[in-house]
Amino acid sequence: MHRRLLLNQKQRQKRLTWATEKQHWTVAQWSKVLFSDESKFCMSFGNQGARVWRKTGEKEMPKCLKSSVKYPQSVMVWGAVSAAGVGPLCFIKGRVNAASYQEILEHFMLPSAEKLYGDEDFVFQHDLAPAHSAKTTGKWFTDHGITVLNWPANSPDLNPIENLWDIVKRKLRDARPNTLDELKAAIEASWASITPQQCHRLIASMPRRIEAVISAKGFPTKY
Repeated sequence: MHRRLLLNQKQRQKRLTWATEKQHWTVAQWSKVLFSDESKFCMSFGNQGARVWRKTGEKEMPKCLKSSVKYPQSVMVWGAVSAAGVGPLCFIKGRVNAASYQEILEHFMLPSAEKLYGDEDFVFQHDLAPAHSAKTTGKWFTDHGITVLNWPANSPDLNPIENLWDIVKRKLRDARPNTLDELKAAIEASWASITPQQCHRLIASMPRRIEAVISAKGFPTKY
């Protein structure tokens, strides 16, 4: 489940305009799109910080704090999906800037495209994060002859990969990794278990997602 985004009128209008422009795209057209995203995976699930156990009237003294990790260890992961399946994951170290993002594109996005599309043309999707929107990143795509799909801001409900992240995170709750290496291994295993059939079904939902945005007049949808 995604948190409901608070969208202003300009953002809603851009989503509505975008959806209207894509209203007649077929599943075959959406199958040419390689969707991508980054997601954060935490060692503990809930991210609620330290719990406080105290008697009535007691202040929040240090001795009352139950031992728990306020800022659990986590990893940031980049991935991509098409109607044919998923590409290799990239575990990101540090903050993503334009230069490091272009390294991800070079070493993970291009292999994903090769695996999923071979010699066929494809369109690449990413959101409007600063590293994605940087001029040097735009030049990278131009130099590589890759078309980038225009994308409305704050629209995770339009990206099918979000559903895959949710699947992976649900499986991690059962795996209960205790170290970062175990966390990474569990993420990799869960990602590898995603089938081409699952991916095709998600990409095939794009026309319905588009209609949902139009019906909602740009507001967030159930997706």
